[in-house]
Amino acid sequence: MTAPTDNTAPARGSFTHRFDPGILRAYDIRGEIGTTLREEDCYAVGRAFGTVVARGGGTSVALGFDGRETSPAFADAVIDGLLKTGLDVHCVGLGPSPMVYFGLHHLKADASVVVTGSHSPITHNGIKMALAGRPFYGADVQKLGVMAAAGDLDSGSGKKHSHDIYEAYTDRLVRDYDCDAELSVAWDIGNGAGGAIIQMLTEKLPGKHTILFGDVDGTFPNHHPDPTVAKNLVDLQNAVLKNSCDAGIGFDGDADRIGAVYENGEILWADILLALYAAEVLETHPGAHVIADVKCSRVLFDEIARLGGKPVMWQTGHSVIKAKMKELNAPLAGELAGHICFADKFYGFDDGPYCAVRLLNLIGKSGKKFSELTAHLPQMHNTPEMRFHVPEERKFEIPQEILRRLQNEKKDGWEICDIDGIRLTAPEGWFLLRASNTESVLTARVEAFDAEGLEMLQSVLAKYLAAAGAELPV
Repeated sequence: MTAPTDNTAPARGSFTHRFDPGILRAYDIRGEIGTTLREEDCYAVGRAFGTVVARGGGTSVALGFDGRETSPAFADAVIDGLLKTGLDVHCVGLGPSPMVYFGLHHLKADASVVVTGSHSPITHNGIKMALAGRPFYGADVQKLGVMAAAGDLDSGSGKKHSHDIYEAYTDRLVRDYDCDAELSVAWDIGNGAGGAIIQMLTEKLPGKHTILFGDVDGTFPNHHPDPTVAKNLVDLQNAVLKNSCDAGIGFDGDADRIGAVYENGEILWADILLALYAAEVLETHPGAHVIADVKCSRVLFDEIARLGGKPVMWQTGHSVIKAKMKELNAPLAGELAGHICFADKFYGFDDGPYCAVRLLNLIGKSGKKFSELTAHLPQMHNTPEMRFHVPEERKFEIPQEILRRLQNEKKDGWEICDIDGIRLTAPEGWFLLRASNTESVLTARVEAFDAEGLEMLQSVLAKYLAAAGAELPV
């Protein structure tokens, strides 16, 4: 590693570093271990981000890491870089990303860093950052590359402090559990970083709890930790049915996203889960904005309006969603990907375990089966999120080419939203096509009022994709 070995930093400009530009993503830093992301990159992130924090008047950073095999060493490299900018580092150790976000508030730090690959392949890892309680993304991330390349970095000598905040974090989660129902719940940790927290949480909650894959294992031997993919929820579905559970709850690798399964074993996708949360939140915040990304079902936006709220369709990405929450002072926001943020009673960041607590409240206090809570909502015909690889250099070009064709050939009744990719709304339903900001893939989703409309909209999307040299998965 290129970092100095003590906390006496070199003069400004004596350390420079060039990142592989592909790791400076829209919402965070993410790359392939040993190829585009190494310890020296992590050290440089610490130097550059620490400089940003220090120049903004900050003096400390809360830091933690997930269970991937490289995460401890990567975290040490980031810490080294932060210390050499003169910042104090409050290390909370191995745990889920939301525990680190909580640590920012609990330890009164000025910023936070999480070394996590989230739901990326096991060959990858990454770094998420927040500054003064707001997300650090987009141009902020790009600026780190410019600063490191120019050696525009502060120097100093900070101190490292270690903290065990597991108890404080779980106590904060339980504080908003206000239900006495003895629920039976299955939890799928997916060998992610949330294992110890969920073990502690369930010991503080009433009812019976079955924990799957609670041991932290960065190789993810049982299934990939991504609750937005149906095959990753099969074990949870089976556990719910086998144990006659009232609900099943799953998380991604760093537990900032939630997945849910009804008592009958069916999957509840996060956009409809968000509709449940909205009903509760809008009772105490009447007329408030509720934000959801462009991937979410029309059912959600219609339900928010029916409940008297102001639905806001926004770009995909946990960082931009959180930024929009602050702009509109919204009490609730979320994504189809399972990032759901409560500013109602909580801090406004995406926290899978906290979302689980709020969900169990809803089920327990309703006196109904979980599936009955959404029975009043229209049953749409839709596809899951379809993800397909395209060349990195084409992933943003293809949607733009299709957008131009759609605008030239627009039919009566079509509405086109290009706030994030292309969302075409037609009398039959809608489809979305957008480029991923974290991978070389396009994502698509189609929803319609009936099977015929679904087939028609899929064929329209497939036709325009084919004209751009891409193929819609069957």
